[in-house]
Amino acid sequence: MPSAEKTGTAVPATTPRVPDPAWTMQRTSRLARHDRVTLAVYAADPVLRLGVVQQLRQRPEIDLLADADAEEAQVSLVVVDHVDDDVTALLHRLRHNTATRTGLVVATLGSGSLQRVIECGVAAVLRRAEADQDQLLRLVLAIANGEGVLPGDLLGKLLSHVGSLQRSALDPGALSLSTLTTREADMLRMVSEGLDTAEIARKTAYSERTVKNVLHEIITRLQLRNRAHAVGYALRNGLI
Repeated sequence: MPSAEKTGTAVPATTPRVPDPAWTMQRTSRLARHDRVTLAVYAADPVLRLGVVQQLRQRPEIDLLADADAEEAQVSLVVVDHVDDDVTALLHRLRHNTATRTGLVVATLGSGSLQRVIECGVAAVLRRAEADQDQLLRLVLAIANGEGVLPGDLLGKLLSHVGSLQRSALDPGALSLSTLTTREADMLRMVSEGLDTAEIARKTAYSERTVKNVLHEIITRLQLRNRAHAVGYALRNGLI
C-alpha cells in the first residue's frame, strides 16, 4: 500500500482537546473546597457572628457555609456571651448531628456551665477575649482534626469537678460540687451584688415567691445555712 508521503495524501494532525475553561474552574473549585474545613457559625447576636465570620472568611483553610447548608458543616462554632438555656438547647441539637463537631467561643464560663457544655458534646472552648483570627483558626482546625481544646484554668476546674464527683461516689454522704441552673446562678449572682428579693424579682421578671423558692432550693440542695452561705459556696467553687 503506498504511503501518504508517496501519494501526497495529507494526514490530519491530532488536535489536542482543550478543556472547557468553565469546567476546569468548577473542578478546581470543588477540589479546593474538598481540602478545606467546612464551618458553620451560630450566634444569637448578629454582631458577634459577623465578627467571627469576617475573621475567617478570607482564610484559605476555611469554607464558610451558608445557613441553608449549616447542618453539613464539619465544624460548628457557637459564639455567645454566656451559656444559658437557649445555648444549651442549641448545643444539644448540634450534638445529635453526627456530621459536625462543636466548638464554643464564650465571654464567661463558670465551672457549672463548663460541665453543661462538656455534657453537650462541645469539643473545644475559646474565650472571646482571646478570639483573634489566628486563635479562631487554630480552634477550628483542632476541632476538625478530632482534638479537644480547653484553656488551662478551665481544665483545672474540670479536673477538680471530676475529682469531686469521684469522691461523692465513694462517699455518698459527702457534700459534692453541685451544678446550678442558669436561673439559679443568675439569682445567686444578684444576691452577691447586694440585691434583695424584690429587686431580683424586678430584674428577672419572676415573682418574689419564685425568687424565694429558687434560692431556698439552692440552700436546701447544697445543705447550706442561708443566702450568704450559698453565695460564698458558689464563689469558692466557681459556680458564679
